[in-house]
Amino acid sequence: MSYEMLGPLRVVESAAFIAAPLAGLILAQYGADVIRVDAIGGGIDYGRMPRMPRRDGQGRSLYWTGLNKGKRSIAVDVRRPEGRELVQQLAAAPGPDAGVLLTNLGAPWLSHGVLAALRHDMVTCTIQGNGDGSPAVDYTVNSATGYPMMTGSGRDGPVNHVLPAWDVACAHHAAFLVAAVVGRRRRTGEGREIFLALSDIAFSTLSHLGVLAETEVLGQERPAIDNYLYGAFGRDFVTADGHRLMVAAISAGQWASLVEACSLSDEVARIEENSGLDLRDEAQRFEAREPIAQALEAWFAKRSRSEVETLFKAERVLFGPYRSVAELLDSDPRVSLANPVFERLDTPGIGSHLSAGAAARIPGLARAPSRPAPLLGTHTDEVLHEVLGLSGAAIGKLHDAGIVAGPERDPAAKA
Repeated sequence: MSYEMLGPLRVVESAAFIAAPLAGLILAQYGADVIRVDAIGGGIDYGRMPRMPRRDGQGRSLYWTGLNKGKRSIAVDVRRPEGRELVQQLAAAPGPDAGVLLTNLGAPWLSHGVLAALRHDMVTCTIQGNGDGSPAVDYTVNSATGYPMMTGSGRDGPVNHVLPAWDVACAHHAAFLVAAVVGRRRRTGEGREIFLALSDIAFSTLSHLGVLAETEVLGQERPAIDNYLYGAFGRDFVTADGHRLMVAAISAGQWASLVEACSLSDEVARIEENSGLDLRDEAQRFEAREPIAQALEAWFAKRSRSEVETLFKAERVLFGPYRSVAELLDSDPRVSLANPVFERLDTPGIGSHLSAGAAARIPGLARAPSRPAPLLGTHTDEVLHEVLGLSGAAIGKLHDAGIVAGPERDPAAKA
């Protein structure tokens, strides 16, 4: 589902990997017309895993289609000057709601200077690895943040997370920047060149969350503490029937609810007497995390998951079950059609599947159904005619010369 808030803004996206395509997806989900420039036959991530099974191993990528819902696709051979010129003209096309490029490819022929020569108020947003232009991806940036040293037990070295968190954060930042700079252009008539580095997003986040100051000012490195919550009390526990729940008690109210639900008042008093700590304070609860956890382990071991959940809900304890993705799809109403964020899409080459639209809930503003990710070049002719005013004959000549292509054949369609 999408909101018609940014329309009729048109953004040309020439991008790969996660951050820039996800930024384009976010813009599309809030109403922008995002035209994705694709290589004929697909770019470097067009077939990235996971993908649909096919005998030749070339089934459609669920990764690519997930990131490119709601966009239009034009397939162009940008290795040729004629193809590059077409993309330049699309990016710098006239109109108050055009002239916006989103990219992470760093192609000189799509630089701000080149496009600004065609349109003086051009807006370009380029996502980089590092601010000096050197390459980096989420995983190489994350290894330098210190977070893998804090993950796991610390006994077996650093542990990488599987979520590309810096890509995701960068994408949302980029989408916000594009909307903000376009809004400024509407007031001033000025274009702008934007650079956004993945490493800057990561390291600035460390600053915002106090991690850099913790080491610089306090002279300490945050330890690896398994599944404990840093700075308060929280950890995972296993019920008598083998289910695992995450429990968090950050605020004083959350701690009081946990103590009441688990009837731990006497045990808490004993821990406080032995340690000299006041467990009403979150930092002191963190210090006493191991004896608290021992008491809770014994409590969980005597009760089933249903018993625990009933008690916790009654006392408003903050907790959540651990689930596989299959269990999430099977049992959590937050990931279902009961949640207005989700809908069913019929994506060419994949079929019907659950899909998320815009995550915001905006009362009084209607959601429009999402469009599935296009096949390569689905909108080549449409965009060339609509944006550049090319005739059918002119477009036909481009096809004949191999400069453009599309639409790609649906791999699931019968011959």
